[in-house]
Amino acid sequence: MKRPCVLLADDHRMVAEGLKSLLSDEFELVGVVEDGRALVETARKLQPDVIVADITMPHLNGIDALVRLRRDEVKVPVVFLTMHAEVAYARRALEGGAAGYVLKHSAPAELITAIRAALNGETYVSPAIAGDVLRAMNQKPEKAGNPVASLTLRQREILQLLTEGRSAKEIGETLAISARTVEFHKYQVMEKLNLHTNAELVHFSLKHGIADI
Repeated sequence: MKRPCVLLADDHRMVAEGLKSLLSDEFELVGVVEDGRALVETARKLQPDVIVADITMPHLNGIDALVRLRRDEVKVPVVFLTMHAEVAYARRALEGGAAGYVLKHSAPAELITAIRAALNGETYVSPAIAGDVLRAMNQKPEKAGNPVASLTLRQREILQLLTEGRSAKEIGETLAISARTVEFHKYQVMEKLNLHTNAELVHFSLKHGIADI
């Protein structure tokens, strides 16, 4: 019987190696990537049965990588394995289409359970936060005033790259747009969020989990 194929996405090599050992008995590991942009490209190419991804990754965070995959109609289930126990992160992930949300400090067996659930079309959330997440999901959609929700995917991409220290020219080359377009998006973000300096942009990005440096 063919084993399910898993793509791993984590920028910490030791974590990725540990996951390979944990999953290798039951799953076929088809690749390991270290940033969100590579995750999107590799998922399109390899079409794995399931993706196990961190949220905090360079170039494009895991949640925005998932949003991009869904936008491109890549329907591979994604299980997040993350240190972020905050309900807001889990809610963003699940509303973006995640099939699982597992905390890194959970028992290793939880990840196996989450992957099996994802392969069966089910959703798994670590029991430690499942109750709080369910209550949050049953409430009204996040208010329009939520600052992260007010940004487009492209604006979040640019904000993350700016936070990582990329210049407008470098970002333009990465996203295949002009430096002027990058600056246009940057100032749109600043206007939306009522921010006035690059330092305030970086602080916002770090505070809301768009980037991590």
